[in-house]
Amino acid sequence: MSRFKRGGKSVDSRAGFKSDKEESPVPYGLLKTARKSGQLNLSGRGLTEVPQSVWRLNLDTPEEAQQNLSFGGADRWWEQTDLTKLLLSSNKLQVLSEDIRLLPALIFLDVHDNQFTSLPSSIGELENLQKLNLSHNKLKELPEELWNLKNLRSLHLQQNELEQIPEGVGRLSNLDDLDLSNNQLTTIPESLGNLRSLIKLNLSYNKLKCIPPGIHSMTSLKLLDCTHNQLESVPSSLAQMASLEQLYLRHNKLRYLPDFPSCKLLKELHVGYNQIEVLGPEHLKHLNSISVLELRDNKLKALPDEIALLEGLERLELSNNDISSLPYALGNLPKLKILALEGNPLRTLRRDLLTKGTQELLKYLRSRVQEPDGQCGERHETALTLPSEAKINVHAIKTLKTLDYSEKQEASIPDELFDTAVGDPVISVNFSKNQLAAVPARCSAFVSKCNTVYSVAS
Repeated sequence: MSRFKRGGKSVDSRAGFKSDKEESPVPYGLLKTARKSGQLNLSGRGLTEVPQSVWRLNLDTPEEAQQNLSFGGADRWWEQTDLTKLLLSSNKLQVLSEDIRLLPALIFLDVHDNQFTSLPSSIGELENLQKLNLSHNKLKELPEELWNLKNLRSLHLQQNELEQIPEGVGRLSNLDDLDLSNNQLTTIPESLGNLRSLIKLNLSYNKLKCIPPGIHSMTSLKLLDCTHNQLESVPSSLAQMASLEQLYLRHNKLRYLPDFPSCKLLKELHVGYNQIEVLGPEHLKHLNSISVLELRDNKLKALPDEIALLEGLERLELSNNDISSLPYALGNLPKLKILALEGNPLRTLRRDLLTKGTQELLKYLRSRVQEPDGQCGERHETALTLPSEAKINVHAIKTLKTLDYSEKQEASIPDELFDTAVGDPVISVNFSKNQLAAVPARCSAFVSKCNTVYSVAS
């Protein structure tokens, strides 16, 4: 470095070229453009603090007003637009200044992926704010003023260190998207039920042991995600949520499912990785719109025949349960594309059926519904055949309302057939192509109610 002495002092040879001001971490050109567009993106710039020039963007007279006296069309600084969108994500910010109040026109504020541990109370003065992303920080608490943001529609607080959410959240009456996932929440406030405009609620990856019954008051909710919590049950009021389309309860401690009498629009039910032992007809009979039913890694031992009534079902995941048989009628589901069965004790099911994929398996199941057992040649007992269904078409009784024991070449009708049909409305009896010498005595209880009776003699 070239230096020379003047008056006995060392002088830097670059002194005459130095600017009087340090270079700003935010280029002036960006601020100038932001005044015109109303948007400022400062994401990923390694900022440790936000320059004062950003907060005072719409207050201070810009430099060009002092330097440029021509006032050309492109330099009409006095026609500046209020800042409505500010992106400060992926920086190293630890403090959000109280001066955020100087940007009252903000509609969208994104400060995710920083190092905030708290928020300024002045954030509650941003009365026009509609979208606020505070995710991926270190927030442990939230200011009460946050709940004053009456126009807020989207609030993302995932990936923080929150242990509780104040009751004040219920005042955000226009909120339609709330993400509280990946925190340390053990409870959620009852006031959450006041959010009647809410469409999406993500509570996954917390430590919740229960869901407040008042959740059913969120009449607009379409998606509820409670994955990876500690839920042992869900409130029965959940079944009253008529708008619900997607429900995620995976990775909890559930032992049973509620009925869903009002959930006529439910399309996806994800309850894998729980301890559910029973799936009964009452759980399925109202799921008219279901397309995805995910039950993997539970303790199910059987599926009810009513599974065949879910005509819109496209994906059925049953992996890693204790299922030893399937209803043959499963093969008749017209839209089923994925049937996952691995990890079940299907002990005598021919291996080639599983390795050939879903469609071949469904084809096999359909054939077992359509072909009488007496014409199957050598009988193969498989894990798809319950002992009680070996010669009895339960699907025909439950779904088709037909008492069918035809083409067996049998001399008698087993009592088990009549026992299975007790309590079910039967409109047709078919005992044809057998070797019966007389009409079975128990048949009279059904014949009197039937529309069709086929010959009972050989």
